[in-house]
Amino acid sequence: MQLYHCVGARSLRAVWMLEEMGLDYELVVLPFPPRVFKKEYLAVNPLGTIPWLVDGEARLSESSAICQYLGTTYGPTDLVVAPHAPDYAAYLNWMFFSDATATFPQTLVLRYTELEPEERRIPQVAEDYRKWFLGRMRFVEAGLEGRDYLAAGRFTAADITVGYAVYLAKRLKIDADLGPRVQDWYARLTARDAFKRADARR
Repeated sequence: MQLYHCVGARSLRAVWMLEEMGLDYELVVLPFPPRVFKKEYLAVNPLGTIPWLVDGEARLSESSAICQYLGTTYGPTDLVVAPHAPDYAAYLNWMFFSDATATFPQTLVLRYTELEPEERRIPQVAEDYRKWFLGRMRFVEAGLEGRDYLAAGRFTAADITVGYAVYLAKRLKIDADLGPRVQDWYARLTARDAFKRADARR
C-alpha cells in the first residue's frame, strides 16, 4: 500500500489507522497543499488532495473512508463495528460526522487565517466557522456522557476520525472551549502508541 500524506492534515487519520492495525505501507509525504507546491501530484490524484491511498487497483481519497476500508479489508479488527452489532448505527454516524460536520468548518478557519494571502484573509469568516465547529462539537460532548469512547464500548475508527478534528482544532488554536469530556477523551486517544507513531511520521 502507498499512502500520500501531508504532516498534520486529514491524512493523519489514515496513518493512525494503519499504525493501529500494524499494516505495512509506504508513506509519501508531500508539502501542503500539494496541488500548489507539488503540481506533478495531480497526475497521481486529479483532485490534488490528500490523503490518497493506493492499494492494488483501489484508489481512495476520503480519510474516513480509508479507515473503514482498511478495517474491513484487512480485518477482522475491533477498530470497526460490524453491521449486526448494537452500536453499529452510532459508529457509522460518527464516521460520517467526522468530516462532513466536524472538520468542514475547520477548513474555512484554516483557509481564512493561514492559506489565503494576507489581503484575502477574512477574520469574521474564521470566527463564524470557529463558533460553528464548537457548536457541532457539543454533539461529541453529549455523545461521550458515560462513555470512554464514542461507540461499542471500545476504541474504534470512529475515535480516530472524530479525534482528528480535535487534533486540528488544537493546531488552529480553537480548542479552548471544547467540553471537559471531549478534552479527557482526546487525552486518552493521544496517549496511544499508534497515535504517537502516526504523528511522528514525517
